[in-house]
Amino acid sequence: MKNTFGILFLSLLFISCQQKIKPEDISKINGYWEIEKVVFDQGKDKEYGINESYDYFQIEKNNTGFRKKVVPQLDGTFVVNNSQESVKVRFKDNKAFIDYATPYAKWSEELVAISNDELVLKNAQKKEYHYKKAGPIHILDDGKKTK
Repeated sequence: MKNTFGILFLSLLFISCQQKIKPEDISKINGYWEIEKVVFDQGKDKEYGINESYDYFQIEKNNTGFRKKVVPQLDGTFVVNNSQESVKVRFKDNKAFIDYATPYAKWSEELVAISNDELVLKNAQKKEYHYKKAGPIHILDDGKKTK
């Protein structure tokens, strides 16, 4: 009986601590995001040290936009290809989801958390993708402005 109350208390605490995503939070998704780790549903983590590519999101006021993979360069620029995924943010049952579409597939991820510095997405396999806000790399101090 004591264990039941403990489990119930922890469950309620966990549920109440989850961030509620609001429509005004969606603009925080815009920009460059670097993956930090993936948390699997068994509780194991896969840490990422250095990433060769970032995810770039651009979502407009109507909650539609795109996601692209970009590769940062040492001079502060990015290499970008023409491949991108259409995205649409939708709200359902007090949760926010990002729906992706390409000519080949459609899928959704739950938006678990968003701030100016952190983005957490959960896919259908219950994998949580933890991102940190990224920006251009500018190692070559040549006085040029970053694009």
